[in-house]
Amino acid sequence: MKSVSLNVFPRVLSRRGGVKKLRATGRVPAVIYGRSKKPQNLEVGTKDLDNLIHHSVSENLLVDLSIKDDARPKRLALVQEVQHHALSGHVLHVDFHEVAENEKVTIMVPVETVGEAVGVKTGGGVLEHVLFKLKVRALPKDLPEFIQVDVSKLEIGQAIHIGDIQSPSGTEILGDAHISVIAVAAPITEAQEAAEAAAAAAPGEVEMIKEKKDEEGAVSATAAKGAKPGEKTADKGAEKAPEKGAEKAVDKGAEKKSEKKK
Repeated sequence: MKSVSLNVFPRVLSRRGGVKKLRATGRVPAVIYGRSKKPQNLEVGTKDLDNLIHHSVSENLLVDLSIKDDARPKRLALVQEVQHHALSGHVLHVDFHEVAENEKVTIMVPVETVGEAVGVKTGGGVLEHVLFKLKVRALPKDLPEFIQVDVSKLEIGQAIHIGDIQSPSGTEILGDAHISVIAVAAPITEAQEAAEAAAAAAPGEVEMIKEKKDEEGAVSATAAKGAKPGEKTADKGAEKAPEKGAEKAVDKGAEKKSEKKK
């Protein structure tokens, strides 16, 4: 992987208000980690950073940082993370990870397919990406931007595993050799599509549980919605009306008897 030169500056204002002022001047806050040293706050020109990202063919970027007034003229680093604004897409913050030219590093590298699988072209199969990235270990200069996998010979039911992929020069691909990376699956039949549709239309477990509760006498949302308007009001009125009427009748009868005795 070729390194790209990038001019950065030490950052003085690190608080929230300072970061807003920094972005207003056309610079982005950044920080550099690694190499057993304390993290250092930096700032990068927005245009320089946009050019670096837009002209890159891979998400992995190796940069030669030239920090103004720094003791070392250049510091080799990988772009660890780039934070973007959710709506505008503007870069908000950048993390750099400092590395050494003579020390191996481990990163995740994208997988790209080459060719058209025979099982897809003639058999109507479906090409499946089981892994979109592979873990790779190498010296910074030997790190690949992506790994190409030729899938043209794949038949239906066949797969390419990690152990089948040849590592680029000076690079080691890590992981279980038996794990599939790319595979060709058989096409879905009409019967399978119908079965999946029927399974999706079948009642779920939640509905069955609600019905069971209703049978046991528990009040549920389903039972409440199914009740006819006025049923509960009529029941309550029927229970309360006789009791109140009975009490009044008894009281009046008792009053009349007491008056006759007098």
